[in-house]
Amino acid sequence: MFTPITAHIEMDRVLKRVRKDGKEVHLTGLEYGLLEYLCTHPNKLCSRDELIDQVWGERFLYDPGTIDVHLNALRRKMGFDKKKPIETVRGLGLIFRAERQVTHYTIDLSTFLTTWLSNHEAEIRDAGLTPQLRLTPFVNQITISPEALRRMLDSILAALLPTAQAGYLKLSSRLTMQSFILALEINGTISELIVPIQA
Repeated sequence: MFTPITAHIEMDRVLKRVRKDGKEVHLTGLEYGLLEYLCTHPNKLCSRDELIDQVWGERFLYDPGTIDVHLNALRRKMGFDKKKPIETVRGLGLIFRAERQVTHYTIDLSTFLTTWLSNHEAEIRDAGLTPQLRLTPFVNQITISPEALRRMLDSILAALLPTAQAGYLKLSSRLTMQSFILALEINGTISELIVPIQA
């Protein structure tokens, strides 16, 4: 699932894909890794040593021109110029200049939850559980950070699965005057995520 990183860039961190302005850009693994690391450290000077360690790995035999080769290819494929949004600070490293980071945005709840269940299909099946999705009618979208929602659901699933017995896993929702509540239930054990409604 693609999630916005900036106003123009979206990333699917599971499948290592990237889109710019809605169009997928095909990057090599190292180009993607370089972009992902810089995007997730916006407006921070990242040294060349740090990039080599984090993107290429500790055992990589350092060649001073390696980053530049991949950076030039990345800029060309993404349609970046030489100074924006990735700025080279001579002798120090690179900075991803993000004017505005996207942190919260509207997601299609049914699509998001269906994708989340699909991503965990094997472990849910191995636990002998049958997933069910029952959402409140007329609430199709919520405004929330999908990364935060995914982390919360992942942590609930990790906590509940070890003690689960064959049965069902149910994702359901309900709406009150103050909040939207998303519930994950495994054989009667329920954990709820409460999203306040903003006026």
